[in-house]
Amino acid sequence: MQLNLTKPICFFDLETTGINISHDRIVEISILKVHPNGTEESKTWLVNPEMTIPKEVIEIHGITNEKVANEPTFKALAKDIYNMIKDSDLGGFNSNRFDIPLLAEEMLRADIDFDMKNCLAVDVQTIFHKMEQRTLSAAYKFYCDESLDNAHSAEADTKATYEVLKAQITKYDDLENDTKFLAEFSSRKKFADFAGFITYNKEGVECFSFGKHKGKLVTDVLEKEPGYFGWLLNADFPLYTKKVLTAIKLRSFNNKLG
Repeated sequence: MQLNLTKPICFFDLETTGINISHDRIVEISILKVHPNGTEESKTWLVNPEMTIPKEVIEIHGITNEKVANEPTFKALAKDIYNMIKDSDLGGFNSNRFDIPLLAEEMLRADIDFDMKNCLAVDVQTIFHKMEQRTLSAAYKFYCDESLDNAHSAEADTKATYEVLKAQITKYDDLENDTKFLAEFSSRKKFADFAGFITYNKEGVECFSFGKHKGKLVTDVLEKEPGYFGWLLNADFPLYTKKVLTAIKLRSFNNKLG
């Protein structure tokens, strides 16, 4: 099929130094410009971000610091990129929340007066999520080929969840019919508490995952800042999180006595 366009649309994707819109920089930008008559033109640039690309980010996109060391900066490329997109609408995947805001930051840093007033933005990821719902009803229909009556009633949802899990195990060879395996597979990240305020570092030691002490060891923070423990207990955190914090504090205290 051909898109029904009244003006060109530029689909684009960024590879970056990270996900912080205001701090991180572009290391690669690829643009596919589609014209109303269906003709296409594409261009990809490697970009020197003028900052170090973290190792964990390199592992994702494979663009090393050495690879971009001699490439032009975004400021040097900005006019060429802008000239390609200035008469177009924009399209991307998760572009409204990431690619477009980060591109705008780079443009403004390069003294290009970039704005979206006369530009439409099509986010293909949002369409995907809206059209292919991630609900229990949708999962029940997909895996079990049945409609879920009384959705959001506890009993119907519970039964459907059970049936969906059985269907998933049947469908995917990679899934083991083992509760421990399924628990590990279905957890996004390992947390010490259910709410995710306390996570584990690579050594398996509890760390805060939020706020000013994010990434710091819980024991270190509680020792150096005793008042923080009291604040946490009095603040609006889940009871289970407070229970875990108390257990960590008691364990640390007992270790000192021992």
